[in-house]
Amino acid sequence: MFKYLIGTWMLVLFLFIDGCRDNNSYQPVTQFDPGRDAAKDIQSALREAKRSNRNVLLDVGGNWCIWCRRLDQFFEQNRDLEEFMQAHYVVVKVNYSEENKNQEVLSRYPKIPGYPHLFVLDAGGNLLHSQDTGLLESSDHHDRDKVMAFLKQWIPEMAK
Repeated sequence: MFKYLIGTWMLVLFLFIDGCRDNNSYQPVTQFDPGRDAAKDIQSALREAKRSNRNVLLDVGGNWCIWCRRLDQFFEQNRDLEEFMQAHYVVVKVNYSEENKNQEVLSRYPKIPGYPHLFVLDAGGNLLHSQDTGLLESSDHHDRDKVMAFLKQWIPEMAK
């Protein structure tokens, strides 16, 4: 009987420790993936935003979108902007494609005129801003000053 109780107790302790470890680690969504559950991804990002005092930046687009790929390349080439964005936002890629338009999730936000499109949410999930990324471009590329001004404008108040 004693061995049974010890074994049961050890199993419960192991499951508790394992469950705590998995629930506390946020896994960022860094790729447009039609198989992902965008609603769950956003809820997870909101929890992380509350924990880390950041806003949420929804990046809506798809792998089919050349300007989506250009925006990703822009941040790869401008590491300081990428670091600033990651410090102040929990970024979530939300897929929009023929395979998965995420209509239910995206219907909660204003109409999207083109892709990529950015939505800024506070940690409570309230929409703060809807950003047409075409306004962040100059000619055939994203404009560094415009992107940085956008990022600075929508950081959480306590970070300003």
